[in-house]
Amino acid sequence: MLKDNFPYKILVIEDNMGDYILISDYLHEMIREPQITHCKTFKQAKSWITNPEITFDMILLDMQLPDKSGQSLLEAILPISRDFPIIILSGNSDLMFSIKSISLGVDDYIIKDDLRPTTLYKGIVYCLERRKKKQELKDSEERYNQLFDLSPQPMWVYDLDTLEFININMAAVSHYGYSRSEFLSMKITDIRPSEEVSVLLDDINNVRQNHPYFISGIFKHLKKNGELIMVEIRANSISYKGRNARIILVNDITEELKYIESIEIQNKKLSEIAWIQSHLVRAPLARIMGLIQMLELDPDMGLEERSMFFEHLITSAHELDKLIIEITQKTSAMQQ
Repeated sequence: MLKDNFPYKILVIEDNMGDYILISDYLHEMIREPQITHCKTFKQAKSWITNPEITFDMILLDMQLPDKSGQSLLEAILPISRDFPIIILSGNSDLMFSIKSISLGVDDYIIKDDLRPTTLYKGIVYCLERRKKKQELKDSEERYNQLFDLSPQPMWVYDLDTLEFININMAAVSHYGYSRSEFLSMKITDIRPSEEVSVLLDDINNVRQNHPYFISGIFKHLKKNGELIMVEIRANSISYKGRNARIILVNDITEELKYIESIEIQNKKLSEIAWIQSHLVRAPLARIMGLIQMLELDPDMGLEERSMFFEHLITSAHELDKLIIEITQKTSAMQQ
């Protein structure tokens, strides 16, 4: 049989030498060079475990020691274990005690009568692998929390069943004006205008029935100071601490929409100016040009008729001047 080449550092806490020799033999049978430290009492084990210069990959613990045993032993050793994995090797087959041991933080519970080299080795390997995956999950959750809390955009998580806020990032607290504790005492309906709450509830019911993974849209929100803002929402379904929830990313587009609106107003004014220039200005200008041409073509025109032509020229010139002033005023208003 191939032996595991990893040099496991194992602390065996066992007062019975016969049992210790058996455990040591089983370890050597499956592991090429296990580094075994042996203690017979809780006091000895404590001195090894609390030494900051020493680490262990695994602690194998007998539950009946001369100076401490049973639940009192567990309650004493777990707080000082520095998160080293612990497997109990016990002659006690009490199911309830084994379950309680696991709930207190022990990684595995093996009955000595069932102990075999492969059983012990698998218990150690499986326990270490579970610890590894647990740490990876913990690291992943920490990275998620950092991304969530440090996001420059407001984010929150709400319960899809109760509509309660269940997590809020600092950007949301800063942007909306509510404290974190205030947010966590509210529902998402509390930041919506009253006239939109019914629409929101209809949308939520649709989400509950159809279970879309991702949704987005533009909605009205209310800040604590009563300011109405327009926001673009992106929502994803998640399971958060066992609750059916959605995570929300908020992008305040109020100023962007105001800018677009101002551009549209300017475009409308530009269209009005263009229409004035292409239609209204052309009429008096055409009359002026026509009257001038008629005066040039008829040098013998009578004084009375010539006077009438000049009156039409002056009238058309005033009309043109008025249109130019109107265009100038519209252009100035656009620049303000």
